[in-house]
Amino acid sequence: MKLAVFGAGYVGLVSAAGFAEFGHSVSCVDIDENLIAVLTAGVLPFSEPNLQTLVSQQVEAGRLSFSTDIRKMVSFADVLLIAVGTPPKVDGSADLSAIFELCKSIASEMSEPKNIVVKSTVPPGTCEAIENIFHATLKSRGESIGFSVVSNPEFLREGSAVADFQKPDRLVFGIEKDSDLNVLQSLYRPLMRSKVKIVVTSRESSELTKYAANAMLANRISFINEIAQLAERVGADIESIAEGIGLDKRIGPDYLTAGIGFGGSCFPKDLRALASLGDEHQLPMRIVRATLDVNNEMVGDLILKAERYFGKLNDLNCAVWGMSFKPGTDDIRESRSIDVIRRLIALGSKVRAYDPVVKSLPKTIVEDGSGFSIAPSAYEAIENADALFLLTDWHEFASPDFHRMLREMTQPVIFDGRNLWNPQILESRGFKYFGIGRED
Repeated sequence: MKLAVFGAGYVGLVSAAGFAEFGHSVSCVDIDENLIAVLTAGVLPFSEPNLQTLVSQQVEAGRLSFSTDIRKMVSFADVLLIAVGTPPKVDGSADLSAIFELCKSIASEMSEPKNIVVKSTVPPGTCEAIENIFHATLKSRGESIGFSVVSNPEFLREGSAVADFQKPDRLVFGIEKDSDLNVLQSLYRPLMRSKVKIVVTSRESSELTKYAANAMLANRISFINEIAQLAERVGADIESIAEGIGLDKRIGPDYLTAGIGFGGSCFPKDLRALASLGDEHQLPMRIVRATLDVNNEMVGDLILKAERYFGKLNDLNCAVWGMSFKPGTDDIRESRSIDVIRRLIALGSKVRAYDPVVKSLPKTIVEDGSGFSIAPSAYEAIENADALFLLTDWHEFASPDFHRMLREMTQPVIFDGRNLWNPQILESRGFKYFGIGRED
């Protein structure tokens, strides 16, 4: 099949490369000329394991290309896949303006039937709204051209997106007629042969499934973090608790790791959009809002531990390990690490940070002269530090040279925001250790 993927961001680029590997002829389309120029030159705009190799292979094989020409791509493709971002508005609802403008452009250029696949995260009713845009635009042109609009939400995790695309847990198809299912099955033909689980449902159910999945996972994180706060007060250990409940087959162990909370481009945004959707329908979405509230508290909880130990944090030399919102990516959107850095600076601390892939921060996040700097290595970050804040659990932080850390730090105080290290081992080596849900 010939496929045009509109949106060369995270979802679009991974999807375009993945479908090209499935044997389709794919062009990834974006209105950002600089982005397309960078991709055409063979450079990825973000870090994602195995994606560079996959993109290079598909470009070399002649199955993947990049373009800014919407008219040409509408003519070229049988399937038009929408992977445009849906950023939050001020009220938290999803901003669908870019998708709607794109659909008007596509409908204005159509000269033959097309299959529209919506992979962007959108609220229920969006596919129907897109369908109405196509009808109105074609009518204004005096044209009667067939088309279909289907929902096919993505479930890609940053840091493992390529593997998630190639071997998904499930595929969700939101369709209106049987012929739509045939198109989607052809699009995913290699996965059909591997017997991947498929959920075929209405478009509205498909659209809401993505939000519900993210809300459920985020809720597990906030739940274990709230239990962690209680564990600290009663002298319990959250690691043992998580293991104990995770061994229950009805619960399972995933997303039960206590820490300073979730971030990234999906969970916070999608939960706010879900809460806003509830407002539209006079439903308060209490669990969703509580999930966000608990998440927002966790950074302050870690800072409070530091204030209780040091008193005032002004003029404190703080080291930070990890700035991305999770390991395996350079994405700092909604990163809890960035929140900690900002709060420490606001309280008068000097911060020196290190991350394996994040090598700079935009001036909109940390202003020049704020007392913030980035170190070229983890050990250089902790030189003369009064405290170390471990905020992203990258693998390289799992087994550091603790003897060297003792030598480099002015005060051997650690605030482990991801519960990566063993408290007993660190304290036996002379560190003062603070974790999440692990204190008496």
